[in-house]
Amino acid sequence: MDRYKYEKKLWEQGYQRVMGLDEVGRGCLCGPVVAAGVILKPNTTLNESVADSKTVDEATRLLLADEIKNKALYWAVKECSPEEIDNFNILKASITAMVRCTDSNGADPDYLLVDGNRFTDTLIPHSCIVKGDNRSVSIAAASILAKVHRDNYMRELHHQYPVFGWDRNVGYPTKKHLKALETFGYTRHHRTSFKLRTEKIFDEKEAVKNG
Repeated sequence: MDRYKYEKKLWEQGYQRVMGLDEVGRGCLCGPVVAAGVILKPNTTLNESVADSKTVDEATRLLLADEIKNKALYWAVKECSPEEIDNFNILKASITAMVRCTDSNGADPDYLLVDGNRFTDTLIPHSCIVKGDNRSVSIAAASILAKVHRDNYMRELHHQYPVFGWDRNVGYPTKKHLKALETFGYTRHHRTSFKLRTEKIFDEKEAVKNG
């Protein structure tokens, strides 16, 4: 698979700041949705392992994230909080996080390659690519940066809320996560607009005692 075909075509057309955009965390019950944007200098090549972050093991993702940051002409990682997700809905929050990458200081993209089939009205020309995180190198790079950032964030939170197992599930609805919600209730990091299967509010003292 040639993951450079979209970028090559745009570079040949004269675009110099093609930004790949992707997000992670849409299916999680808690934590932010995180987006990343990556602009590669025309004709830059990355490690052939750069692909959809879900298909890359963690150790490799960490190494690739460093390479991407070092080689990228520009990169940005942005979030939408659980509160924003509850206020906007998860689709709009995901798009908002991506737009924040395009608007970040110094980005100045002249074309956007967006993972998925939905985006928003923008003055910047763009293309939506279904399964773009495995078809476009810049989107794949963005998916890796976003996942590494979000996983690290959730693992830090795990130390405060060990009962939910966020060090392993990073907020996805695993059996352990759902059982902990039932037993201990939801935290301020949970998305109350999602189906949490509980109306109980988290009791930190009880969780620490049983953690």
